Amino acid sequence: MASVDMRTTLVVLYGGRSAEHDVSRVTAAHVLRAVDHSAFRVIPVGISRDGEWSIDESLVALLDAGAHGLPAELTVGGASTSSSIIASSAAAGQVVVMPLLHGPLGEDGTIQGLLEVLDVPYIGSGVLASAAAMDKGIAKVILAQHGIPQVEWRTFHVDAISPRIIEEAIDFLGLPLFVKPANMGSSIGVSKAKTHEEVRDAVAKAATYDEWIVFEEAANGREIEVAVLGNLRPEASIAGEIIPSREFYDYEDKYVIDGARLEVPAQLDDEASSEVRRLAIRAFSALRCEGMARVDFFYEENGRGFLCNEINTIPGFTPISMYPKLWQATGVSYSELVEKLVHLAIERHSRKRRNTDR
Repeated sequence: MASVDMRTTLVVLYGGRSAEHDVSRVTAAHVLRAVDHSAFRVIPVGISRDGEWSIDESLVALLDAGAHGLPAELTVGGASTSSSIIASSAAAGQVVVMPLLHGPLGEDGTIQGLLEVLDVPYIGSGVLASAAAMDKGIAKVILAQHGIPQVEWRTFHVDAISPRIIEEAIDFLGLPLFVKPANMGSSIGVSKAKTHEEVRDAVAKAATYDEWIVFEEAANGREIEVAVLGNLRPEASIAGEIIPSREFYDYEDKYVIDGARLEVPAQLDDEASSEVRRLAIRAFSALRCEGMARVDFFYEENGRGFLCNEINTIPGFTPISMYPKLWQATGVSYSELVEKLVHLAIERHSRKRRNTDR
């Protein structure tokens, strides 16, 4: 494993232009608290909803003092800057970027592409895996090609969705069904539709977030999640379970009312636990993920078994989020997890440069 230089600068990107901007700010605040400040010089870089990059100098001062007194969520503001801050930091020594930008224009390969051009190591999956995992329709095609079990689905461009297409989707998937924007996370824009009229309304809602729409069979199963960590030889955490307080685990349940219950470890027998961990690694590898991802499943105990729902390449990272909680229960602390991710970013960058530097 590549070593982390004591001069390593960790640039934490947060905020962003997607509907998950607020979630990202909360995530970043917790990461800044957990980082080992004796090992890393941390630079928080916020991206506004308008796409402007900035460093909050007051946060830098707090971090230099040991991160005491950090707010519960970070603001986006301060001295105006741009992605050049990353390039200038790299010139001064080892730099690693930690993108905590949930959703489009952050989790979908766009920021990853910028960082590749800047030739800077970064935490998480590369351009291809980020883009493929972000697009639920494309991810499902790839997972199906690799024989990973899923619920039934159909994906359409919004311009192609007609009353006839809706009827055909209902005939194939049944009611209720889920309607989702293909490129969005945190259950934003997701609806569980029980009638023909609700399906039409759900399409209109999803279309405000993305032009590609996924129709998905409603599974009747437990919600099981597994955290994966690694590059070419990924490892899976123990499994956890989400028990929603609402009809499904929607945005309100995740971030507003905080009503869902997280059970770690999930109540699974040894065989089921081993199976879901193997499936998580298979899904991670099928999409060519690296660094980290959370793989979500439905578990139909008396039916089809584990069904892969989706892969999140930049999972929530607060101390109460499932990804770090799963690793903590597996024996990796929050701060150790961040350090492992930095090691993995440096290792992958070094390996890839061997293939591109001629």
